[in-house]
Amino acid sequence: MANTNALQKRIKRHIVGRDHTFFAVTLPGLESLCQEELAALPIGCQELQIEKGGVSFRARLHDAYAANLHLRTASRILMRIGQFRAVHFRQLEKQLQAFPWELYLFQQQPFEVNVTSRRSRLIHTTAIAQRCESAINARRLAQPGLPAPGDTPPPALKIAVRCVADTFTLSLDSSGDPLYKRGLKTAGGAAPLRETLAAAVLALAAFSQNTILADPMCGSGTFSLEAALAASRIPPGWYRKFAFMDWPSFRPGRWKHLLKIAGNQIDIPTTPVIFASDWDLAAAAKLSAIVAGSDLEPAIQVHTGDFFTLSPPNRGTARGVITLNPPYGRRLKTGVPREKLYADIGRRLISHWSNWNLALVLPDPKLAQQLPFPVDTMDFRHGGLNLTLATGKIE
Repeated sequence: MANTNALQKRIKRHIVGRDHTFFAVTLPGLESLCQEELAALPIGCQELQIEKGGVSFRARLHDAYAANLHLRTASRILMRIGQFRAVHFRQLEKQLQAFPWELYLFQQQPFEVNVTSRRSRLIHTTAIAQRCESAINARRLAQPGLPAPGDTPPPALKIAVRCVADTFTLSLDSSGDPLYKRGLKTAGGAAPLRETLAAAVLALAAFSQNTILADPMCGSGTFSLEAALAASRIPPGWYRKFAFMDWPSFRPGRWKHLLKIAGNQIDIPTTPVIFASDWDLAAAAKLSAIVAGSDLEPAIQVHTGDFFTLSPPNRGTARGVITLNPPYGRRLKTGVPREKLYADIGRRLISHWSNWNLALVLPDPKLAQQLPFPVDTMDFRHGGLNLTLATGKIE
């Protein structure tokens, strides 16, 4: 009992009570948007710095809870827990064995080690992972962690070991499942757009809480669901769990307090502000099933229809954002030449959607030339394909 109390005090002093460095992982190209999100959060994030593949920041542990709950463009949040140099395996083993793993793992908690290494003398990632596993097990024999609450062991702790130029950085994955898994969809359509990318697209198209959205090629409904969450002020992590809940340092009271604050800000529209449709009856039915009975049901209207026969929703003179993710690559089954498809889309937009903001996904940046109005473009990768986002005002 005395050892347990002493360990709890160490965890409180070294983990709960101190600032730490975190890294918000993003898809390439979304780093700036994620930095803006972090800066806007009412938490104690400091020293925000864009790095390749994400944003690093300094914060307290409970601030990382909030980042997982609220960030829409981050893929996961890593907590950096240690850094050292090692140029041979004996040196690596010594550093790993001296690390206080008992502060981060429960007694019988399983763990997974993921290793990357570049420009270093130690490049055999499997051998590095084996040393890490052996060191953690040896340390746990000498310094047991806290007993896990409940009758079953907690899920595996994910440990990231990154070596660059002989410098090793140890990190814990605080998210668990990637953050694009919002907990709303159990299955997607063909090549569904990731929710984190959809959130970025909506931001680039100037979608906001007071904006209506038309999603007439909705597919699995990613744009519609993301927009409905934003319009309702529902945090993207509201319906899911996170890995940090299974850390010895987790403070349930602090987490409940964060959820209470977020819950008080939820404001779901009482009439539809998201208008989703698709020519594919099955796709529209899947989205309808997700929406039916959910918190988002009042905000989203779903029906079946072809974009080329649809007109804007009847909302008086209101203009909003229209998102289009036409079939491409493996999704392309229409047999229509791409140039003609996008030229037809452009004509329909001009004739029926004038003064709306557009977010259009293109499989080739040259296809932007088929649109009869100017757009800004941004290249990105998704599902192994090189794609382009076109945004602008239809006029």
